[in-house]
Amino acid sequence: MTPVRFREVIAPPVWLLAFIYFLFSSISISLWAALGNTPALWCQIILTFALIYIAIRSRMVIEIDEKELRINTAHIELKYLGEAKILDTQSMRYARGRDADPSAFLAIRFWTSRGVLVRVKDSRDTTPYWLISSRRGEELAKAIG
Repeated sequence: MTPVRFREVIAPPVWLLAFIYFLFSSISISLWAALGNTPALWCQIILTFALIYIAIRSRMVIEIDEKELRINTAHIELKYLGEAKILDTQSMRYARGRDADPSAFLAIRFWTSRGVLVRVKDSRDTTPYWLISSRRGEELAKAIG
């Protein structure tokens, strides 16, 4: 296995998980008011495990080794990647919205406001670029380039 040159894990923030848990708790309270203690307790236990599942499944792992860029299950060889442009908050907002290309690969998380736009230089690939959320855009662009 080749050594990893860059690795970043973008997990959901605590405030988002707390908000989801608050919503889940309101469901349990509704069940408690209508059906009593036992159904509400079981509902809260099930929804707590659901929150853990959501937290694990919504994280994004970005890895770069000597050969390829991997984002969760997606991967592309580095030889097919072109220019990597670091995006600040405003540029990222435009790249996700107004200036977005429908055929681009989006590896974005709404809670991360900055990122990197990486051009794809493979003539056989119809994907023009990868848009990647990253808190460490400079390091990611350097590892790609």
